[in-house]
Amino acid sequence: MKDIILTADRPTGKLHLGHYVGSLKNRVKIQNEGNFDKMYVMIADAQALTDNFDNPQKIRENITEVMLDYLSVGLDPEKVTIFVQSYVKELTELTFYLLNLVTVSRLERNPTVKSEIKLRNFETSLPAGFLIYPVSQTSDIILFDSNIVPVGEDQEPMLEQARELVRSFNHTYKEIFREPKAVIPENKVCRRLPGTDGNAKMSKSLNNCIYLSDSKETVKKKVMSMFTDPDHLKISDPGKVEGNTVFTYLDAFCDETHFKKYLPDYKNLDELKNHYRRGGLGDVKIKKFLNKVLEDELEPIRERRAYYARDINKLFEILEKSSKEASEYGQKKLAQVKEAMGINYFDDRDLILNLQAKYEK
Repeated sequence: MKDIILTADRPTGKLHLGHYVGSLKNRVKIQNEGNFDKMYVMIADAQALTDNFDNPQKIRENITEVMLDYLSVGLDPEKVTIFVQSYVKELTELTFYLLNLVTVSRLERNPTVKSEIKLRNFETSLPAGFLIYPVSQTSDIILFDSNIVPVGEDQEPMLEQARELVRSFNHTYKEIFREPKAVIPENKVCRRLPGTDGNAKMSKSLNNCIYLSDSKETVKKKVMSMFTDPDHLKISDPGKVEGNTVFTYLDAFCDETHFKKYLPDYKNLDELKNHYRRGGLGDVKIKKFLNKVLEDELEPIRERRAYYARDINKLFEILEKSSKEASEYGQKKLAQVKEAMGINYFDDRDLILNLQAKYEK
């Protein structure tokens, strides 16, 4: 079996630059290289309900937003299967079986889960569905025989838990699942892009995101208000590059072609950083440069988004067709799971014949 890839996003809002450099851009690259047998991209609506259970309308509305973002960055429904998680009921059944193979204490130790619980203030009242979402994620991956999962660095603990569950299932029943591995962006900055306010993580709830669908004017406003070096009060002052959000974004997005186009006085980012460190370079100048760099990336995305937004009906036709395809694959895999567990009662003719012989004696 060749490589099968699965990636996913929760439809809790429009996707932002953190999603783009952390996963989306890499997905498009993998898609276009074509070195895989199958690629699935899932809109994880069921998982999003674990902490939005009282606001399903939010999920309902954002499925369209996420699908538009997918198409606008270059994901091609002719090359990848984009589907809705809740439409594939086999995922829920597999999750139920996997829950018997993990303890509550192991789920509570998961670093990603711990940080997300704290972020959402769930310490005193934790929804059970939220606690078990690493198990749900494992089902998402292994139901489709996926062995490669392009993710951000913060998701590696989730993949490790998935590998543990695969080993447990294969050892307890029968070896039918492959252990998945994470594909993390090579550029370390892209693994966790900070928010515009300098916060360690770009997050919708912290209101520190630049969205892929933001207008040109909105992006400029957000860039110009970005956190830099609080001690860089005057242009002549030496400035810090480390921890400076503007330079972090430049690390993620710019290359030498941008300097030739917009800042010909500098050959590359290293020269710009050195000038900022010794003083004599203002924040406004580097922010204007970053804005131009981001516009080079975002303008084509905006144009494609506007094109696909003209026909939402077609968008849903694509999603429905792909979701049916994903469900059909899931049915076949779940049949293997039930056979391995010995709970395929009505399909096991040997079981029926042996029982018949037992009771005829």
